[in-house]
This record gives sequence, C-alpha cells and structure tokens, in this order.
Amino acid sequence: MPQSRFTYGQIQSAFRKTIHNEHLLLVVLGLGVGCLSGMAVIGLREAIDAIEIFYFDVTTSMLARYEIVVEPWKLILAPTLGGLVVGLITWKFMPGGRNQGVADVVEASAMRSGHMSSRVGIISAITSIISVGSGASVGREGPAVHLGASLAGFVARRLHLSRSLARTLLGCGVAAAVSASFNAPIAGALFATEVVVGQYALKTFAPIVVASVAGTALSHIHFGEVSAFLLGDNHITSFWEFPAFVGLGIVSAVAAIIMMRSIFIAQDAAAKIPVPVWFKPAIAGCIVGIIAVWLPQVLGVGYGFVEWAILGQFEIKLLIAIGLAKVLATALCLGFGFSGGVFSPALVLGAAVGSSYGLIAADVFPELASGVGVYTVVGMGAVAAAVLGAPISTTLIIFEITGDYKLSLAVMLAIVVSTEITHHFFGGSFFAEMLKRRDINLKDGFEREVLDTIKVRHILDHGTNVAAETIGVETPIDEIRDKLSHSTTGELFVVQPTGELFGTITLHDCGETLFDSECSAHVRAADIARPHPPVLNEGDNLGVAMRVMRESGEDHIAVLRDPHTKVFTGCVHHRDVMTAYNRALLKVRHEEHNVD
Repeated sequence: MPQSRFTYGQIQSAFRKTIHNEHLLLVVLGLGVGCLSGMAVIGLREAIDAIEIFYFDVTTSMLARYEIVVEPWKLILAPTLGGLVVGLITWKFMPGGRNQGVADVVEASAMRSGHMSSRVGIISAITSIISVGSGASVGREGPAVHLGASLAGFVARRLHLSRSLARTLLGCGVAAAVSASFNAPIAGALFATEVVVGQYALKTFAPIVVASVAGTALSHIHFGEVSAFLLGDNHITSFWEFPAFVGLGIVSAVAAIIMMRSIFIAQDAAAKIPVPVWFKPAIAGCIVGIIAVWLPQVLGVGYGFVEWAILGQFEIKLLIAIGLAKVLATALCLGFGFSGGVFSPALVLGAAVGSSYGLIAADVFPELASGVGVYTVVGMGAVAAAVLGAPISTTLIIFEITGDYKLSLAVMLAIVVSTEITHHFFGGSFFAEMLKRRDINLKDGFEREVLDTIKVRHILDHGTNVAAETIGVETPIDEIRDKLSHSTTGELFVVQPTGELFGTITLHDCGETLFDSECSAHVRAADIARPHPPVLNEGDNLGVAMRVMRESGEDHIAVLRDPHTKVFTGCVHHRDVMTAYNRALLKVRHEEHNVD
C-alpha cells in the first residue's frame, strides 16, 4: 500500500510552530472525524429512505402506522430481493463472508489498536442500506456506528497514528454517528467511551465530545432540530408508581434475553441449512415479507410503530403480536445474513413490551398509573440497555430525547434492573456474546493486545546463564551432576551437535541415576533427558508464552529459532515475561492518560 504524504508526527511538528498544545491538535482531528462521520450518517439515512421509496413507494414508518396500504406481493418481494442482493455482495466481497457491525468496532478498539478497514466499512454500509431499505428487520444505528468507526480508522491509518490516538479517533467516529442518529450529543459521547473506548481520560474525552457535537450539528442542519421520536406530552403521575417500573425492568430483561437468544439460535439454524450462503438472506427476507402482509410493523427500523405506541394507538393483543413478530423477524434477518444492527429492533420490542405493560397497569391502578406513553419510553430504554450493555448512554439517549428529569429517573431505575438481570442470566451484552462465539474474550481488553504484540525474541535470554545450563547429548553423568548443582533454574537444556534441542534434564529426570557411581561410566545426557519438553518459538508472543507456562507448570521454557529447524536459541523465564508485560502495560496506560 502506498505511503501517505503526511503522518501525525509531521502534522504535530507543524502545529507546534503556531499552537503549543497537543490536546488541541487531537481535538481538531476529532472535529474533522466528527464532521466526516456525521455527513456519512446523513448520507446513510437518506439512502435508506430512497431504497424504501423505491420498493414500497413510501417509507416503512408510514406502513407501520397503517397510513397507507401496499400490495402484498411488494411486501414479500422487496425483502426477498434485498436479501438476495445482500447475500451476493457479502459472499463476494466481505472478509469471511459475513457482515460486520458494532461488535467488530468493539473488537477493533480492544484487540486491534483501533485499526479498521475503510473498504470493509463502505461495503458493510452498502449492504446495510439495502437491508434496511428493503424492509429487513434490522437497525440503522449499528451500521452508522460501524461506518463512522471505519472512516475514523481510515484517517488514523493515513496519519500513522499510535494505538492510543487511533482508539481515540475511533471513539470520535462512533460518538458522531450516534449523536447524528438521535440528535443526542451527550449520549453519543458517553456511548463511545462506555462501549468502544472503555475509559474516561480527558485526553480521549475532549475530542470525542467535540466530534459528538459536530455530528449533532450536522444532523440539525440537515434534518432540523427535531427529536428522533414524536413523544407527545408524557409525564409521571406519582413517585408511588416507581415500583411498577421495577416490574417493567424485570419484564424487559426477559424480553431482551429472548431476543438475543433467538438471534443466536437462528444463526445456528442457518449454518445447518444445506443451501448456498448467499441465498440464506433471501429465505429470511421472504418469511419476513409474509409476516409483513399482516404485521407491516416488522419491516425496517420500525420507528413509525414506536411513535404510535407512545401515543397509545395500539391494543394490547396487537402489541403482543407485534413484539413476538419483531423478535422472530429480527432473529431471522440477523441470523441468516442481513446486515444491520440490533438497537432499533430492541427499541421496537421495548416499545411493545412497555406499551402492553402500561395498558395493564392502567387497568389495575387507573388513578396511579401514568399514561401509556411513559411506560412505552421506559420499556424502550430498559430493553435497549440490556441488549447493548450500555446503561449510561441509553439513559442519556432517553433523557435527551424527552428532556423530562422525572421520566429519566424511571428509565434509569428500569435500566438498572434489566441490565443486572440480563448480565446474570445471559452473561453480557449482545456484542460481547457475538465476540465470545468467535472465541474472542474482551475481559482482558487491551491487556491481551499487549501480550500479543510482544514477541518472545524480544525477551529471549541469550546470556551466560543459558550457556552454563546447556549441555550436549554425550555429556557424562558427572558433569550433569555438577551443572545441576550450580544451575539457577534447576534444569539443563540438552542440545545436539547441530544445534537442535534434544530435550531437558531436571533433578527429577535423573532420579537415583545421578548418585549411582556404577552408572557414571556409561550414562550420558541423551539417556536420561526428557525428549519432548514444552518449547516456544522466537516468533511466539507473550500470550502464548504465558499459556505454555501455565499449562506446563514450568517457570522457564526453552526457545527454538523456528518450529522447522528446532535450533535451540535460549530460554525465557516467567519473571522476564511479567516484567516485559508490566512495562508495556504501563506505557500503554501512560499513552491513554497523558499527552506524548
């Protein structure tokens, strides 16, 4: 790949000539990424609307509110054809033949130094536009986040930014995408730090806030200063109603768990279906289209249904039917290969759950219960927070949308209940579970990345200790005894004349032979050596070294030049691994919290 003309260091040097503040430079970069991400999100939303109008002559929001009726054949054909196109594009152009989303952004931040492919990001955005526009039951916010992060990764790669700066720009792209989607700059900034970056250092928070504000400003300019949803006039009647919100939090947790498990069940089922992988989205699209003939609310992001649910325009039987249908449709779409997110489906499910719960509460406690709209909003927040694993940012999204402090308290209470229950019975967010299914564990975060980036050759002991503890295959027992008595590790490395490792000898391996004078004349190192000891290669990383040490129970491991020649080049000690790891970790922590 050709090198870019400018690097971050060059820009930094030029910047210092006028302004001696490197924080400000990072803020300027955050502003640029925020504007880029905000414009990309605007383009994504406009493209989705255009595709919906192409297929249905109207947007899916109008279908959800029964404002217009579309012929059944269009409802079935659109998602089926969209699924076929998405399947072919994904199969042909996406790495591993799968779509990417927020989980990949989280992985890039935690495990890949914030590096993301802009090419993959653009292709993923295209498949998401087609997916949502054709009526697939998926969200548009996840693709927006992935697109914003991919553009930020492009800037970071062109400027050759360090790990810390690349992750910060990644957060800027995510924050701008979220804020542009919901007109919620505070929530956008908090979502980026809570879910993607994972820490709140001033060095990272300031540019992320600026990027989030930039995304919101561009959204306001293009779409106007309107909320993501039309909420009407909804207020909590009494604080005595708060126990009911606890109950709604419990119900929302159950709904969130059912939705997430359904998606993974659908993924497993799709993997077993004996049809080409590119055809599977079309199967899901056809089924969703059939469902939409009776329940058009399952199509697209479903925000038209959300607004009407807040206004109390649906009966409880229809709400339950829509909620169940949305779970089924979302599971099929995401499990069978459509591209999109889970935030919008979670909001729709939460609206159905909350509105149903509110209607029941109004029947049971007519004098105490607030309007159905209040319970709808609380249910939306509780389900979405449980699915995303982002209670803080979800609370702020609801607060910025409603502007109602008391309502936000109810949302916060329900979110705490739903997230705690979901964490206990499900194990984490939807994104964490997705990565877990790919054998990626984020519990170690960037610490795991640190282990993976340091190679064994960097800490390899070539010194005198190794030389003193290395013997040939013909070494007699008397010399073995002498070397073991002076060994600092209690282990000798037996090497063939050509340099290959033959084995190792410890005091345990020698047994009684070491002190048997009758054996001294004819026993050699090759006779008592352990022939297949645990070994490492110079190209292995510290993560591999720690695993080998843990599994073998040994604190020092022989190192080979490569697995083919098996030439012995030294050994690594557990203390050296930990020292190198701690030094690298401290360096990364310093980068995260301080200006270079």
